[in-house]
Amino acid sequence: MRIPCPFCGPRSVSEFTYEGDATVVRPPLDADPDTWFAAVYERTNPRGSHQEIWHHIQGCRSFLRVSRDTATHAIQGAAMIAPEGADE
Repeated sequence: MRIPCPFCGPRSVSEFTYEGDATVVRPPLDADPDTWFAAVYERTNPRGSHQEIWHHIQGCRSFLRVSRDTATHAIQGAAMIAPEGADE
């Protein structure tokens, strides 16, 4: 599998670290423990197109939002994730 890093170009997946599901909305820090348990452990296992966060740890060290088909591993696209407050 090759991930198209917007900065470095297509690279082997071995250069990246999977950082998680990009669709998860985390609860506020003061949420009750049951809400946090559900957010951390109760996840779906989607089949098909999915948004994921990958870290180009052995390259430019950018965090990317990658659109990947979980059934075929086909990459549909990747974009850099801007740091919080970068667009302000």
